[in-house]
Amino acid sequence: MANLLFLPILIPLLAAIASVLLWQRTRAQRAISVAGAAGLLISALAIAERVILHGPLAVQSGNWPAPFGISLVVDTFSAVMLCMTGLMGLLVAVYRLGEEHHSREVFGYHPLYSFLLMGVAGAFSTGDLFNLYVWFEVMLISSFVLLALGGKRPQIEGAFKYVSINLVSSALFLTGLGLTYGLAGTLNMADLALTLPTLNQPGLVTTLGLLFLVAFGIKAALFPLFFWLPASYHTPPVSVTVIFSALLSKVGVYALVRVFTLLFTSQPEVTQAILTWVAGLTMVTGVLGAVTQHEMRRLLSFHVISQIGYMLLGLALFTPLSLAATLYFLVQHICTKSALFMVSGVVRRQAGSFDLREIGGLYRGAPLLSGLFLLAALSLAGIPPLSGFWAKYALVRAGLEGGNYGIVIVALLVGILTLYSMTKIWAEAFWKKHPKGKEATQLTPAAARSLFGPLVVLVALVVVLGLAAGPLYEVATQAANELLNPQLYIRAVLGGS
Repeated sequence: MANLLFLPILIPLLAAIASVLLWQRTRAQRAISVAGAAGLLISALAIAERVILHGPLAVQSGNWPAPFGISLVVDTFSAVMLCMTGLMGLLVAVYRLGEEHHSREVFGYHPLYSFLLMGVAGAFSTGDLFNLYVWFEVMLISSFVLLALGGKRPQIEGAFKYVSINLVSSALFLTGLGLTYGLAGTLNMADLALTLPTLNQPGLVTTLGLLFLVAFGIKAALFPLFFWLPASYHTPPVSVTVIFSALLSKVGVYALVRVFTLLFTSQPEVTQAILTWVAGLTMVTGVLGAVTQHEMRRLLSFHVISQIGYMLLGLALFTPLSLAATLYFLVQHICTKSALFMVSGVVRRQAGSFDLREIGGLYRGAPLLSGLFLLAALSLAGIPPLSGFWAKYALVRAGLEGGNYGIVIVALLVGILTLYSMTKIWAEAFWKKHPKGKEATQLTPAAARSLFGPLVVLVALVVVLGLAAGPLYEVATQAANELLNPQLYIRAVLGGS
């Protein structure tokens, strides 16, 4: 059963190799991308069922015992994130079929897409800090080329900013790995969880944790090192933007949650205070950047930053409720923000531009698109009974229970500004008349199926996650309890009782 853990990595790898072998056959590559993502999703669901029912699952590559070999370990938190990786990989692969820009496919889009999914799956399932670094680099290389694919000047500029700051993150991460190994003599996370508390150097361990905070904070687009995200996410085709928004910054959040619940817990009063300030500033700067934008994808990119602040807040509060809220927030935000980015792609096709000042009239010309946008936008703003409301409600409740009234007020004010910016998109793109009096362009049936199919699925999930939040919160609570009581994780990797 433990060998299942290899499948979320192996399936995208095989899909990438098959796409390379069929380099000149674009249709075959499209089918392989869809099939590979579907296989990843199926394997992730099988793993999640086993982990949720029976606890964390671990396997040692090559039968080398931990901590000497390469460990793969999946608990409830990482199992849910693997499922979201497979789901988004499949939906984006289908959405891509309805997009324009098919000329980019001949330059390796499909192999790179599969390698990206492999890197994300590896990051969510590794039990070793060095291999987490390796998977980060797989993601960085794949995402950089996907970002630059096509060679247009805005793409190259965005890709340069993206890769420059992420190389800084990689350097800091590698430095942290060297210092950690020098201090503890191991990089296996379960082994580190046992070793670091025995060093009797809490100040040094906390300082090391802050180095990882900066490295992972860049990946997650935290304040003040988030500028690369809105400078790059609006430049590639929408399908690339969607998969980046859904997964890449979430890997950074995942890594932060993992290390600050498992490894760097010796001085929680210090780390939690820093995380709270960073969370608040990330929320505020992200939403203020959003309200000033007129380009739809740039506006939504700033909201990615703002919502990451909410996720970090759950880690900062460090209670079972807040950590459960972080996992729920991750899942619902992946669905909500991906749906909004997909809407932006259809808006561009039907209204002719991403610039809100140059479009309009979609309320009458595209009623289905209008309704889908409205549901996703209201969820992002936290309007009940949609999923975004329950995510923010749990965080606010956790903050009030802990007496953190200041950050609760900030979170509520950011929610109001989020609603304002969503209203801005509605008024400009959907409600007002088109400045040039143009009617919405109708899509071909094939394009409509590919573009609207994944979008409808995501918006349906946004609604269902809100109306039936209880079952997912049960899973999220189980994940939070495992994070706060890591003995199950450690035992799965190292054995023992």
